[in-house]
Order: sequence, then structure tokens, then C-alpha cells
Amino acid sequence: MKLKKVLAICLASAMTFSLAACGSGAAEASAPAAGEAEADEAEETDAADTEDEDTDEADAADAADESDIPTYTQLDLGKYGDAEATIKFLHHKTDRAEDGTMDRMVAEFNKEFPGIKVEMEAVTDYAEDSLLRLSTGDWGDIMFIPAVDKVDLETYFMPFDTLDNLSAQLNFVDNWEYEGNCYGIPYMANAQGVLYNKAVFEEAGIKELPKTPTEFLDDLKLIKDNTDAIPLYTNYAAGWTMGAWDAYIGIVSNGDDTFMQQKFVHTAEPFKDPGDDTGIYNLYRILFDAVAGGLIEDDYTTTDWESCKGMLNRGEIGTMVLGSWAYAQMQEAGDTPENVGYMPFPMTVGGKQYVNAGGDYNYCINVNSSDENKLASLIFVKWMVEKSDWCYNEGGYTVVKGGKNPDMYAAFDGCEVLSDQPAKAGEETLLNDMNSESELSFNAGGNDKVQRIVEAAATGSESLDDIYADWTQKWNDAQEELEVSVDY
Repeated sequence: MKLKKVLAICLASAMTFSLAACGSGAAEASAPAAGEAEADEAEETDAADTEDEDTDEADAADAADESDIPTYTQLDLGKYGDAEATIKFLHHKTDRAEDGTMDRMVAEFNKEFPGIKVEMEAVTDYAEDSLLRLSTGDWGDIMFIPAVDKVDLETYFMPFDTLDNLSAQLNFVDNWEYEGNCYGIPYMANAQGVLYNKAVFEEAGIKELPKTPTEFLDDLKLIKDNTDAIPLYTNYAAGWTMGAWDAYIGIVSNGDDTFMQQKFVHTAEPFKDPGDDTGIYNLYRILFDAVAGGLIEDDYTTTDWESCKGMLNRGEIGTMVLGSWAYAQMQEAGDTPENVGYMPFPMTVGGKQYVNAGGDYNYCINVNSSDENKLASLIFVKWMVEKSDWCYNEGGYTVVKGGKNPDMYAAFDGCEVLSDQPAKAGEETLLNDMNSESELSFNAGGNDKVQRIVEAAATGSESLDDIYADWTQKWNDAQEELEVSVDY
């Protein structure tokens, strides 16, 4: 990504991934369907013949930035107890810096690697500031990958390994893959659902979890009529929290794991109502109708991210639409963690509910760091992924194949858990390009377009169809400008 492009993105908006925990984070999980699917993938990879394995080993060696630095899968942590270096880790986990979690993990790391000093810097407005730091080179040795184009990955970061090798050991490593090499590894993974308070649901008379937008809206009305809780908390004022809605526009809303990265950019009318309570149209209809029906907070402009955690814990809020990373934070925010629940997003496609699971922010290593620091950084990343238990303690879905998951995902039993498939070869940056050209920024910090829905529904300034017509025009104009074929 050229400097002016980085700056343009930063000035346009604070890029925020709706799958990611931004500013502070946590999650929870226990989705057997995803684990089984990933185990099958590992078995398929393990079934490669000896000749393929030899080829993979050669490719892995090539993937290392320097010949004397092992790849992730080659690295044996037990052989590097005497490694020495001082490395810097730039991250967005301000909450875990403040509560001492980060320091405690580094202290545990130093019991095994006393010679590696890890300096950490937590950044509040990470999505924007990390891009600026990246463009200047002033960020250290390890960071979480911000919103860069895949073609620029090798400019900034050292490859961890080949996709074939890494995906045999870890889940969700294809998000930052380019030309067969992986430049990022998730620190944890999330699944996309809805936070809710179990006690509020019981008091409202909700007997079963909703499975469609219409059922969900009916339940919000029950909460308003029968309890004192805010039915749906928008988190409008924080801004980045509004971007969470984008995470449901693919797999969750249509059951298609190729839609987000492959078909969306080639679709003529992606916001058209399919007429069966599914699709992008009905996803955002939930938010519009909830606001229009008075099923949100009294003044959406005064919502507060930090205080809403305790409010949901105490039963002052009925539901919030956020990724599973937020679950642990809600549990920790009050005296009734047992009342905090996480349910599948209320959308049913062809009789089945789908869950989108994927990596959160990804670790990366500075390609311009010294060999000594690259090795120490690789050791630290591997230890964090495989030995720190950070993912599990945050309630995250396991990044390590066969790893343990928390119990939170009990409500996801019976759902099909999928991950977005990568873009087709040659189109790795096309969604980014469409997002930039259309200025809609789906799953890339397009918070203002979702805030627009809240504003329109609250004031009556626009109908939802008006908004979708405008989005469609912008999408079509971007397709024309970028000469994108319209195939769907």
C-alpha cells in the first residue's frame, strides 16, 4: 500500500474489522461443527504423499525471510531457551494492558525465554493509528495487521510459513495469505452471534431463541413490554461498534461461504430483498425496524461502550449485536456473569442457521527487523498462540487445530459453522478496491453507513429502501469504474 493510499484510508475513516475486537476484546466458543470441519481439513493435508511433503518443506524454507530463520512450523520452542533480544509488540488490547493481563503473559513467557525482553505499547485508536505507524515504519517488531492490501504484505511483513504447512496446524490462517505464503496468524478467533441477557429473556417470556429477523423483532417487543431493559443497545456513539453488523452479510445471511470474498463484488443488486427473511436486506432491517419501533436506548447519541458492559451483565440491556469476542468482557463487568448469553444470529437459510467463524486480528512480524529480532518475535508469537492460553481465556474460538474451546457456544449446537473462503486468484484486493471506490467499506470500518440507518430510522429522513437504493447505485458505479464483471 503506497503512503498516500494509507493516509487516504486513515483520513477517510478509522478502519475497523467487524470480526475483530477493537479497542478491547474477548470472546467465547464451543462450536463442534467448526472443529470437526477443521479436523477434516487437517486429515486431508496429512494425507499428502511423501513427495508433496518434501515439496512443502522446500516451500517452507523459501517462505522464511532469511535462510537461518525457521518458519513457524519448523520452529521448535524447546531449542531456543537461550535466545536473546529486545522486541516491541504494538497492539490494540488497551483493556488487557490496564488490567495487567499482558504483563502477566509476558512474565510467563520469560520463565521459558528469560533472554527475550518484550516491550509493549497499547494503542487506543488502533485501526487508524496502526496504519500511520506502518507507513512511517515506527512500530517495532510485532503488531496486529491493519487494513493493508494483500499485494503489499511482503513489503511490510515477514512470511510465517506456506499456507499448506500452516493450515495443517492452525485454523483461520488464510485471511492474510498471498501467493501461497501466510503473513499473519490470528491471536484468537471469533464467531458471529448476538449477546443477550438470559434473565431478561426469561422475564420477557421468551421461551426459545429467535431464528429469524421477524422473530427477533417480536422478542425485542416482548422485552420492551415486559421488562425495564433496553431491548437492543445500538452502541451508536462509539462508532466502531456499528461496524459489527457487517460481519453477518455473508455466511450468516445467505449460507454461502464464497459470497463475501468472491461473489459480493460481482453482484448487481446485493441489497435486494429476497422475500424470505434472509439476505443483507433483512440483516440491516432488524436495526432499522428496531430503531423505528422504539426498541433501542432513549438517546442513541449518548451510548457508552464501557458502561454498556455492566448494563448487559445487570440486565439493563436485553441484546447487543457484537462478535463473540465481547462475551468475556460482558461477563467480567458485573456480579451476574451467569446471565450473559451468546446466541446464533437470528437468520435461517433453507431451514438452517449458519455461523461465520474467523480469525480476529493477526500477529505479524516486521520484515525490516534484524534477524535476531525476527527470530525472537517468531518465538514469542508461537508461544502466545500455542502456550499462553490467551485465546481460551478471552473466550475465543481455538486457533490451534484440536485446541480447547470455552463452553459459551452451547447455543450454536445444530448450526453450521463456516469460514469465508478466500478471494479468487487475481482478485485478492478487489473487495478492498470496491469498498474504497464505493466508500461503503463493508467489513472494513464502514461504521458511518450503519449509523446512517439508525439516524434515518430515528428521524424518518430516509426509508430503508432509500438507503439500499443509494448503496446499490454506489456499488454499481464502483463496479463500472473498476471494470468489475457483474455475474450475479
